[in-house]
Amino acid sequence: MDLTLQNFDQYKEKIDHTPSYDIKKLRDDSIKDPKWLAFGSGNIFRGFIARVGQDMIESGKFDRGISVVETFDTEIIDRIYKPYDNLALSVTLHKDGNFDTNLIANLAEALTLADKDRIKEIALNKNLELMSFTITEKGYNLYASNGELMDVVKADMEGDPKDAKHLMSIVTNLLYERYKDSKAPLTLLSLDNASHNGDLVKKSVMMIGQAWKDNGKVDEGFIDYLNNDISFPLSMIDKITPRPADVVKDYVEELGFTNMDTVITGKNTYIAPFVNSEEAEYLVIEDNFKNGRPPFEEGGVYMADRDTVNNVETMKVTTCLNPLHTTLATYGCILDYQSIAEEMKDEELVKLIKKIGYEEGLPVVINPGIINPQDFIDEVINIRLPNPYMPDTPQRIATDTSQKMSVRFGQTIKGYMNDEGKDAASLTYIPLAIAGWLRYLMAIDDKGNEFELSPDPLMDELEEIFSSMKLGEIEDISAIKELLSNEKIFGVNLIEADLDDKIIKFFRELSAGPGAVRATLEKYLNYRKEICL
Repeated sequence: MDLTLQNFDQYKEKIDHTPSYDIKKLRDDSIKDPKWLAFGSGNIFRGFIARVGQDMIESGKFDRGISVVETFDTEIIDRIYKPYDNLALSVTLHKDGNFDTNLIANLAEALTLADKDRIKEIALNKNLELMSFTITEKGYNLYASNGELMDVVKADMEGDPKDAKHLMSIVTNLLYERYKDSKAPLTLLSLDNASHNGDLVKKSVMMIGQAWKDNGKVDEGFIDYLNNDISFPLSMIDKITPRPADVVKDYVEELGFTNMDTVITGKNTYIAPFVNSEEAEYLVIEDNFKNGRPPFEEGGVYMADRDTVNNVETMKVTTCLNPLHTTLATYGCILDYQSIAEEMKDEELVKLIKKIGYEEGLPVVINPGIINPQDFIDEVINIRLPNPYMPDTPQRIATDTSQKMSVRFGQTIKGYMNDEGKDAASLTYIPLAIAGWLRYLMAIDDKGNEFELSPDPLMDELEEIFSSMKLGEIEDISAIKELLSNEKIFGVNLIEADLDDKIIKFFRELSAGPGAVRATLEKYLNYRKEICL
């Protein structure tokens, strides 16, 4: 049986949860009177955000679905949404091998940016409560790698707002149209795994709006509207939704579903009619909404003040999960691992992430209160990362690493630099993780074989530094020194932090020849810490 509304009655005996609400009525009402417009239609949206929305509907306290717009890869809509009537199977992978299936049916309509008229119609609805974003951190970025505004952004700022091309410019124009139409308030909610994500949205929107004001495209009242009637709450999101796994495809096919193959789009998106994800999940949202909001609590969301969200986000992305993930990603690629769970059987790698998290990260993390950092990292290391049914790969996690270093490691380094009782130069395992990324950028594994680097917006610049380097022949390190001083990448000048020499020392050892990565890990993780100093 295909995953379509026509076959809905057959699903009830096949999967663990099917919606109890009237799907057609929900979708009709949501299209006539939309309250939630979402940008970004990928796995984290379908497997977590949409399910939170469905839980709210099932509670009886919310009566609207989501209008979703794909902003980057239109094949997702054409090949995954439309053929399956905007339905998705959410499959939760438990460590004990049990799978839970949930039919997600609250995606009222699936659009692309080409659907300008409909998107504008939604944006003008006075009852619209929020625009949400799951577009990855780079979706908010307005700058090219040289530090200057992207050409498309420059053109947007100088041109007519209605002709905007960059997503942040398009969103700003939607707000301008709403301002002209009704001045109704609205909330822009980033649900991306990015530090201070709400501030990223606000910064981009305000910069574009101000440029239009300076160029005579909009009036001062629009800037006041952005400042006073639009909110940009922070959020912290945590749930791993990796690429579709063959074991999950086989499972849903055994349930009777057909046409469950993974689609690989022309833009290299891996997506299927199902989403596989881990059991653990956290979503904390700053309770700052201007035009009402959905009852997120009914979907298991923590609603909190800004400081609490900041502290939870800092705890996760700088200490308890993200730095560990990135370390496993780069070293996993070098050591030719194909899954994170397999890496968690590696004695040295497990020791490394424990030392980064417990010994070097936790001492500078603020306890947010609603989630205990020690408990969080215990769950990550002992339950989440070792889950063999979570088919997450180091190659996927290594994507865009240059954009992650400043938060995942730089913030902890800053914590040591700013604490009078601590010294950044005393750190050992975070520098070893950074050196591991540099070694990864050589694109040579620990056996001496070449491998393909994961996509990264700074790949051209990074390849220029590392592509000519060979194992055992690391001599001129001037370019690496310059790289380590780049605060945009690392969040801090690592030379000023007095960590450059240590990182370069580790890098040389990791690059000494085939087998040097394993030997270096064994050297520094099987002996007392003082050997590194």
